[in-house]
Amino acid sequence: MSVDIRGPARYLWWLARQLKGRVLLGAMFGSLWFASLALTPYLLSQAIDRGLGPRRPVALLAWTAAVLLIGLSSAGLGIMRHRSMTKLRLAAALRTADAVLRHAIRLGAALPRRVTSGEVVTIGIADVWTIGRAMNVVGVGVASVLAYAVVAVLLFRTSPLLAVVVLAGVPVLALAVGPLLVRVQAAGARYRRRQGALAAQLVDVLTGLRILNGLGGKEGHLARYRSSSAGLRDLGYRVGRASSWVGALGEGLPGVFLAVVIWLAARQAAAGELTTGELIAVYGYTAMLVIPVNVMIFCGFDVTRGLVAARHVVAFLRLPPDEVAGRPAPDRPAVLHDPVSGVSAEPGRLTALASARPADAAAVLERLGRYGPTDATWGGVRLDSIARDEVRSRILVAEHEADLFADPLRDVVAGRDTPEQERFRAAIEAAAARDVGEPDHPVEWGGRNLSGGQRQRVRLARALYQQAEMLLAAEPTSAVDAHTEAAIAGRLRAARAARGTVVATTSPALLDRADVVHYLVDGRVAATGSHRDLLRTAPGYVRLVARVFGEDPA
Repeated sequence: MSVDIRGPARYLWWLARQLKGRVLLGAMFGSLWFASLALTPYLLSQAIDRGLGPRRPVALLAWTAAVLLIGLSSAGLGIMRHRSMTKLRLAAALRTADAVLRHAIRLGAALPRRVTSGEVVTIGIADVWTIGRAMNVVGVGVASVLAYAVVAVLLFRTSPLLAVVVLAGVPVLALAVGPLLVRVQAAGARYRRRQGALAAQLVDVLTGLRILNGLGGKEGHLARYRSSSAGLRDLGYRVGRASSWVGALGEGLPGVFLAVVIWLAARQAAAGELTTGELIAVYGYTAMLVIPVNVMIFCGFDVTRGLVAARHVVAFLRLPPDEVAGRPAPDRPAVLHDPVSGVSAEPGRLTALASARPADAAAVLERLGRYGPTDATWGGVRLDSIARDEVRSRILVAEHEADLFADPLRDVVAGRDTPEQERFRAAIEAAAARDVGEPDHPVEWGGRNLSGGQRQRVRLARALYQQAEMLLAAEPTSAVDAHTEAAIAGRLRAARAARGTVVATTSPALLDRADVVHYLVDGRVAATGSHRDLLRTAPGYVRLVARVFGEDPA
């Protein structure tokens, strides 16, 4: 399924083509429903002029029966129109959600680095349904245009003057409503941008709520959120003012046309140019026109808002994923090397990265794991030239804040693999996570029913369970106590025997167990050796380790 992302209008057109069956069904039932409404005044006029006026009971009963039949048909067609359009809107929204989800999967762990979580939330909650409503224009919108043309033809047979007045109404509507729709689109685009930014702010606050409580910054963030929310509310009022004028014109202008056409028809009837039945038919045609005219105005409004939403969806779908295809990976475990920092990680060894700035060590792991642009090599071959799936299957980056999904503990730890009892217990034991619970212990989404240390150990157990050829872990013990940290340090080496492991850490317990430690300064290797060697030869490293304990380096 190739999505057209050349622009918001092209995306909406692509979506309509993908759902052409539902579009045609909605347009068909909408057209038939409008046709039944337009036919009713004609049947009433015939009942009056051919039955009631000449006092012909048989003809009157026949035309009355026709009115009843068309009324029943109109009711059925109205139900089918509503059902088909509801299914079209839902299908369009879900097709968009599916495209967004598929692309999010292609982006994978690079997603948080490309777009804010608030933007993704706003797309999933608001934009997909707004795009679904935009599909009204290809269903009942087309039906409204056809109904307008049919009524104009019927009026032309009755009175060419009235038909001209009705046909002239469309340009008048465009002139009256068009500028307002442009204002709605501009204000809506600003509102949507602010909405995504506010959602991102809210997600960030909720994610770090426990930390904010501990640091005492909750009130400050609340004040900033209130200010941003008030700004979004005021911008929403501006969008609402323009939208309310569209709504007012959508309800009011058809009434004006109704008055103008009825006034002209009444004058023609008084002059003897229209019969009583034709006058009633003209009134019925014009009253019926209120519905398609109103629908056309609000379809324009829906399309305007749909273009704003589609612009954000298209921008998301344009985010470039990692290149999937590429050359084969090394046929055996090989050295990972990052030329930017000078870090090398050898198979079968535990390598530690120690830096005063954790972000520098995390950046090295991202490059070695091929998340984002990288010059890193794997066995002498550029990592970004190797097929992505091979990289992902053999090199695992265990992020510090990786998501935990709602499942029994056994399934959470197994991840994408089938849970195996012995493998599960080995991973739990290595991560010192036996206190989390039994294999069937339920884990809530995000690990909300676990402590910070338990969540971290479950993440580590999940990473160990995969038994990846090379494991890259950022601060795997930062949230645990010293006793647990020492236990993990002792077990990690045994659990990863014969496999390569790189940990970004300043924990002396882990550093002491590492085969090699790279001491980073400003993101580059300043010294390399064992933990004890660096304590003797690298003063900066000594200060870093001493700072962990809050001790004087002397």
